[in-house]
Amino acid sequence: MATIKCFFILLSCFFSISNGRVPPAEFPVKAVNLGGWLVTEGWIKPSLFDGIHNKDLLDGTGIQFKSAKSGKYLSAETFKIGGSAKIVAKKTSAAEWETFKLWRVDSSNYSFRAANTQFVALGLDGKQFQSLITVAKDPTIRETFEIIRKADDLNRVRIKGLNGFFWQVKSEGVVTADWDRFNTTWEDDDPSVFLITTVGGYQGEYQVTNGYGPLTAPQVMKEHWNTYIVENDFKFIAENGLNAVRIPVGWWIAGDPNPPKPFVGGSLQALDNAFLWAQKYGLKVIIDLHAAPGSQNGMEHSATRDGSLEWGLTDESIQQTVAVIDFLAARYAKNPSLLAVELLNEPLAPGVALDTLTRYYRDAYDAVRKHSSTAYVILSNRLGPADHSELFALASVLTKPVIDVHYYNLFSTIFTNMTVQQHIDYVKTNRTAELASITSPNGPKIFVGEWVAEWDVKGATRQDYQAFARAQLHAFEKATFGWAYWTLKNAKEHWSLEWMINNGYLKA
Repeated sequence: MATIKCFFILLSCFFSISNGRVPPAEFPVKAVNLGGWLVTEGWIKPSLFDGIHNKDLLDGTGIQFKSAKSGKYLSAETFKIGGSAKIVAKKTSAAEWETFKLWRVDSSNYSFRAANTQFVALGLDGKQFQSLITVAKDPTIRETFEIIRKADDLNRVRIKGLNGFFWQVKSEGVVTADWDRFNTTWEDDDPSVFLITTVGGYQGEYQVTNGYGPLTAPQVMKEHWNTYIVENDFKFIAENGLNAVRIPVGWWIAGDPNPPKPFVGGSLQALDNAFLWAQKYGLKVIIDLHAAPGSQNGMEHSATRDGSLEWGLTDESIQQTVAVIDFLAARYAKNPSLLAVELLNEPLAPGVALDTLTRYYRDAYDAVRKHSSTAYVILSNRLGPADHSELFALASVLTKPVIDVHYYNLFSTIFTNMTVQQHIDYVKTNRTAELASITSPNGPKIFVGEWVAEWDVKGATRQDYQAFARAQLHAFEKATFGWAYWTLKNAKEHWSLEWMINNGYLKA
């Protein structure tokens, strides 16, 4: 009984509610993000990737090839004339030019994107395809190679091209695809044997769907969508004093039930379910376009394929994204649970230019207003070296605009080696001041769209976490639109609001 009593005291203190049975007020927004549900992030639910064959070789993974015989790494050596490069093996250490990004065709076949953004291809030598060069911007079968791994040592590989021959490193460091000996002992004296090292990698929507492939991915994702977030989660959210959910979605949702490959259909039905559950439990919904075509930040949560930031480089990508917003607004504008549409999550500066972003925001705002005069329209600030007030000029001519800022005491050297008290003081002083500086009576509403009670402090106690969370809640309650915790469920405990509440970490 004592535990239950403390639990309800916790709710009262933290969320300023009665007992959660009366539908909470619309403002301020006290929300939780449903991250990792309709836009995959592997760190949130690592088990989602468990069934992928060669799951260490997903799209975007950096890979380095070291010749077992020569001890030299393969690299793309730029020609003096033209933008292409030849593949050579000359260096005993690996850096950017010795790292290739994988584009996965299936569990055995891949294309290799070099640092010059071109793909390794078989070069035509007379009547034979045997040299290796980079030429193509978009891979075809000529740029597709099979990786064959040694059964008991997966880091030993051979690479075979469409000509049926294996790559080999010749004595002068030239790399060709003309080794015709199909049997090997996998020893270091075989010039067609390479030792691979993987660097970084991504576990986003592109990786999970392309990793499982067109036959298995639909089954896996449907199971995930139907079980990860369910109706009882909305009941839990409402009972614990929250009044809204922020739901990240990907651009491919507008193509349901047959989105562009490798994405699979079904996320739209899950979003429809979320609106039904929200209405049943008196919650508001913020739709957040978390992933745009080509990726707006090169991160896995924007469904990047290989870390490239390509959104906004063409008018086509902008208009395609506007069409997604139009689709979502048309579908949910009349739903009483719709509170806001967030036009784009975390565009990255300077990769996304301010004028490009502003142009997109204007067009996407118009798309929302075509269907709804009451929904708030949220403009996400750019990450990186960007002014937090740079969108104010645009917001001043819009109706019901909101500016989204994300506050994490992570991801920056500023927070390295901070103590518990220093983190708390930073929130009380710096975060409060930042919010005050972008808040004005006639300005747009401010939304802390993501925050979390997590840090890099080692050995922090439950009381430390409680104090840190309390400091953030006190600071962010001054946000004129409200806040949203990241996220409801997570394999990492303190990132999960559900776990934090159930285990008493959010406690006065």
